[in-house]
Amino acid sequence: MARASSRGAGKSLVRATLAIHEPPVGKSTTPGGIIKTFGFDFNPAQLSLTRRAQWKSTPAQIERDGALPEFMGAEAREMGVEIFLDSSTKPSGNTVLKKVESLLACCEVTNASIAAKQPSPPWVVFQWGSFSTARFTAYVSSVEATYSLFGTTGVPIRATCRLQLHEIPSKTKRQNPTSGALTAQRVHRVVAGDSLQSLAWREYGNAAAWRSIAEANGIDDPSRLPAGAELVLPAAEEVRP
Repeated sequence: MARASSRGAGKSLVRATLAIHEPPVGKSTTPGGIIKTFGFDFNPAQLSLTRRAQWKSTPAQIERDGALPEFMGAEAREMGVEIFLDSSTKPSGNTVLKKVESLLACCEVTNASIAAKQPSPPWVVFQWGSFSTARFTAYVSSVEATYSLFGTTGVPIRATCRLQLHEIPSKTKRQNPTSGALTAQRVHRVVAGDSLQSLAWREYGNAAAWRSIAEANGIDDPSRLPAGAELVLPAAEEVRP
């Protein structure tokens, strides 16, 4: 199991995110449309990944040294993520409360999946820049929220949330045909003349995909792109058509 501490690299230009998606319809292993992109206030200080493999051995009376183990298959990855939330500079706000609620909702069935007659909680994708090893599609099996500071009205203004993610393996791993690496989001540095529409056209061949770039970067005003800013460009499979 991987553990992620979230209090260390708070000034990094590229923020870790948890993309929350609708579950797919049918038997697809590709997440549905984006419900919310949860941006980390404080980046993880470290990430450690562990993957297990299942082996089986059947003892036999005539074998003194033990039976030869048989490989049964690899297990899906797991990751524990700790998210630190702090809005103590605005003690009258409810930012922390709303963010915790959005994480708790990852264990609740979505309305869209009910309408599709395939009830399911959201699927999520943890991602952090070009660190593709730690990026995989998963479901959230548990959310534990610890509130550690409250405003004058009793509303929490500081909390630590611990999420347990379990990988949802895809049938085939998408690969870069030149390098063999898993596809991952890229980071683009804005230059004069850039717009979300032009970036979407160059990256995905669809100018309408600018909304996915805006959501991934928390952009409210797409007309304001300061030169030198770094934008996360989501992987193509995460872009809404």
